[in-house]
Amino acid sequence: MSVHRQRPPSLLAQPSYLASQVSKFGRQQLEIALAERGLRLGHQAVLSALDDFGPLSQQQLADALDLDKSHLVGHIDELQRLGLVTRAQDPADRRRNKIALTAAGEATTRELHPVAMASQRGFLDALSAAEQQTLTELLRRVLAANDAARWSEV
Repeated sequence: MSVHRQRPPSLLAQPSYLASQVSKFGRQQLEIALAERGLRLGHQAVLSALDDFGPLSQQQLADALDLDKSHLVGHIDELQRLGLVTRAQDPADRRRNKIALTAAGEATTRELHPVAMASQRGFLDALSAAEQQTLTELLRRVLAANDAARWSEV
């Protein structure tokens, strides 16, 4: 391998660099599949959260996805234009909006789930199935610990 094609060893020693670079490979196929449907990763995240948790306020959705509310509003606007979500005043608190999947949003989410799962195959083929499971569990543990630390500061 030529020197210009090698990654800097000092970066390869940083787990955050490694995770970000590996995540690019995991996102590529999903981004292609989403683009074919006029969607982006942020859209899929919103649809998945609403499918998993049911209707949420914009703040709850932003918290669940760790997204800035200003970015989230753009995703919601686009999904609403596509007829995949509704935004309605929360009956419990008129200052809030509740975001919910429409029937078309539910159908799209059902269609995207296997696409998202399939997009995750292949890029970790260098690992055995057991190693892939271990990696996923370790990443979840690191994410949970950092989420807990972040939320304890708030």
